[in-house]
Amino acid sequence: MITGAEMGVVDENAEALGVPRKQLMESSGNAVADVVREVADPGASVTVVAGRGNNGGDAFVAARFLDDYEVGVRLLGRAETITTDIARANWDALLAAEYDATEVRDSAALDLGDPDVVVDAMLGTGVTGALREPEATAARRINESEAAVVAVDVPSGVNADTGDAAGVAVDADHVVTFHDEKPGLDSLDATVTVANIGIPEAAELFVERGDLRRLSRDPQSHKGDHGEVLVVGGGPYTGAPALAAQSALRAGADLVRVACPAAVSRELQGYSENLIVRPYDGDHLGPAHVDALLDQGRAHDVVVLGPGLGDHEETLDAVADFLSEFDGTAVVDADALQVVPDVETNATLVCTPHQGELRKMGGETDDDWRTRADLVESFAADLGHVLLVKGAYDVITDGERTRVNRTGNPGMTVGGTGDVLAGAVGALASTQDPIDAAAIGAYANGRAGDLVVDDNGFGLVATDLLDMLPRALWGGHNE
Repeated sequence: MITGAEMGVVDENAEALGVPRKQLMESSGNAVADVVREVADPGASVTVVAGRGNNGGDAFVAARFLDDYEVGVRLLGRAETITTDIARANWDALLAAEYDATEVRDSAALDLGDPDVVVDAMLGTGVTGALREPEATAARRINESEAAVVAVDVPSGVNADTGDAAGVAVDADHVVTFHDEKPGLDSLDATVTVANIGIPEAAELFVERGDLRRLSRDPQSHKGDHGEVLVVGGGPYTGAPALAAQSALRAGADLVRVACPAAVSRELQGYSENLIVRPYDGDHLGPAHVDALLDQGRAHDVVVLGPGLGDHEETLDAVADFLSEFDGTAVVDADALQVVPDVETNATLVCTPHQGELRKMGGETDDDWRTRADLVESFAADLGHVLLVKGAYDVITDGERTRVNRTGNPGMTVGGTGDVLAGAVGALASTQDPIDAAAIGAYANGRAGDLVVDDNGFGLVATDLLDMLPRALWGGHNE
């Protein structure tokens, strides 16, 4: 099954993979026409009630496949307000071929006639909430008719994810949904057809620009709504936690604090005035610091644990103590990773090893990315945590669902790019499910690296990625 929001991601990912939406609309319309043929014999009358989005566009296509029927298409609204180019092109095709296609500018004027079949193509899976006018009146007219009702993707007014309706909704006899069944359709008293419209499996496997649709911001947002991140790092190294913290800011977190040894706190603060540094005594993390860090961690949405911590025995003991008591969300990176397999924790962990670190954790890898994906998925299932295994093809999995990211380039073998990735995933995990945060973080980190190389060639350094992250996350949606 697939939710309406996830279907939007997959549609756009398919387009990014080279499958045009126009082609998908042709396949969708053909599938709708096939069901109409099952419902009524040639010569029957069919009234299409279409909205101004791609759901309506699917029905415009269907009308062209139903020349053996008496078809009338009723567009709710003005043609110039059709919302997508491909839907408008299919409307224009109907007019050019002189089909019975008319605009309905006043819902009171909607005349269904006395059809044998009504095709409901007003609203698709991306629209939720109570129907407004003219759709509400149209839904009542459809329900009052004696025609068999075929809904495109989901009956208008029904939430495709829940099957619920916030008000009046179309009572469909048949539903033609695309690619995969939607969760809410099971509860309907309707025959559901799932049509294969040619979306490749790769659209759900590979992370592509469609995944960026998950990122949105309420215009009425307040400070903290998009995440507060605590980076626990530093001691032997200061650049790593500074990179992770700045990356979290660039990836959209509202507040980022860095907990680090006092011995390096001034140096770390000097990297940027944007950093909020919270020093603790000493020159490395130890068990004595854990209680205070737990208090700080619980006050944040996500903890990024590991950048620059080093592998001092006391430090690794402290990491184990922290994870065993922590029950929030943490991104674990670098030397801290080796502790994870031996710790029982209630925390939600996203682990970001490269392949050498994966082996230290007890996992297996392979040169072939498909074999590697299977091995990593199996290890994640045993581990019980999300894994983001870095490589030319990044593998992201929670043990059940697996994604593969292909952005990035050989210039990113330079040190520090993994710290940027950890920080970005930390910011994203404040607002996204862990596997989605890891997938988007991998995509954006690699995309940022690609943009740097496009502009400057190889020789990039990790700090170059920081400036490109916002473009990769938000500008990259349209590139």
